[in-house]
Amino acid sequence: MAKLAHDHTAEDCVELVSIFQNLSKSDKETIATLVTHHHYKSGEYLFSAGDEADALIIVAHGQAKVFQMSANGKEQMLRILQTGDFDGEAALFTNSDHNSFAQALMDTAVCQIKRSDFQKLMQQTPELAVNMVNALGRRVGQLEQQTTEVTTASVESRLANYLLETSAGLDDAVFTLPLKKKDIATYLGTTPETISRKLTSLAKQGMIEKITNNKFKILDEDRLMMID
Repeated sequence: MAKLAHDHTAEDCVELVSIFQNLSKSDKETIATLVTHHHYKSGEYLFSAGDEADALIIVAHGQAKVFQMSANGKEQMLRILQTGDFDGEAALFTNSDHNSFAQALMDTAVCQIKRSDFQKLMQQTPELAVNMVNALGRRVGQLEQQTTEVTTASVESRLANYLLETSAGLDDAVFTLPLKKKDIATYLGTTPETISRKLTSLAKQGMIEKITNNKFKILDEDRLMMID
């Protein structure tokens, strides 16, 4: 089977997505046969508002921002898709259009499963349909838990995780932040001033090195991971 960049296979993509993790090995292997691979360079759009939302999108490697455009033409950040994140699970069951944009923040590898392919498979395999309903139910519970974790984890912890994920996505300990600090602040639920202060604090503690205003180097990955 063709491989994605960074040696990700279709099976890897299925394993990355939480809504599939409790399915049987044979079900996962069947879903993997439906996966198509796409690569986007930094700045390219995975989808735009108005495009048909007809596929589940899985980020196999990289990072993309999801945003809407306000009436005055300004971007409104909604979320960031990191490795293992997905978008459009509702597309597996309903006909709709995207109401937001998704833009790659770095070279990004994506897997997609078309609604038509997936629905045909569910008709042929009733057990898979039941498993998917149960998996989606668990997904709702997981989202509620994640929301709680986001509100209870410290800003410093969330920032450290973001820096580690960004560094991993770029495969480089030295990297330029792909987002402006105001967008990172929106993503992490804080202010740009707090982001600046926390970056300075992490640098003073010897966990990162500030090379320029938006270019950093990871110095101590283990300590960053331990921040709570």
